[in-house]
Amino acid sequence: QSPAELRSDSLDRLFASLHRASDPRQAKTIEQNIWKLWMSSDSPTAELLLQQATRAMDEGAPEQSLRILNRLIGAYPDFAEAWNKRATVRYMRKDFEGSVADCRETLARNPHHFGAASGQGLCHMELGGFREAAVCFRRALEIHPHLDAVRYNLALAEAQGGGSGYLH
Repeated sequence: QSPAELRSDSLDRLFASLHRASDPRQAKTIEQNIWKLWMSSDSPTAELLLQQATRAMDEGAPEQSLRILNRLIGAYPDFAEAWNKRATVRYMRKDFEGSVADCRETLARNPHHFGAASGQGLCHMELGGFREAAVCFRRALEIHPHLDAVRYNLALAEAQGGGSGYLH
C-alpha cells in the first residue's frame, strides 16, 4: 500500500472509533490522531511548508502564513489541510467569503473534514447566513458527534432562523 492508502485506512478506522467512543477523553485522543494524519503528506516539502505556515499563524503573523499557504496550495493543490489552514487564516483576517471558498475546497478534497465544515459554519454565521451555518454545523456533527462547541453553535444558528434542531 502507498502512504496515502495507509493514511486512508487509518482514518477509516479512527472515524469508526470516533463514532463508537463514549468517553469525551477517548474522543479527543482519536480526534488528535485524525488531525496528525491530516497534517501529513506524501511530500516532506508540503509538510514542512504547512508546519511553517501553522507556526506563523500561531505566532500572530497571518500575512506570512498566508504567503506560505498560497505557495503551498500552488505547488500541492490536492493537499486538503493546506486549504483548511488558509481558510483559518482568512477567517482570522475577517475574509469570511475567502474562508468559505477555502473550506469548500478542503471538503472537496476531504469530505470528512469536520474542522472545515465547522469553520464554514462560523463564516456563514459572521455573514448572517444562519441557515447555511446550521447545515455546515450539522454536517460537522455527522462526521464528529463529540464536538460540543459545534453543537452549541448549531443551537445559536437555529435560534437565529437556521432551521430545526434535528441532525440528518
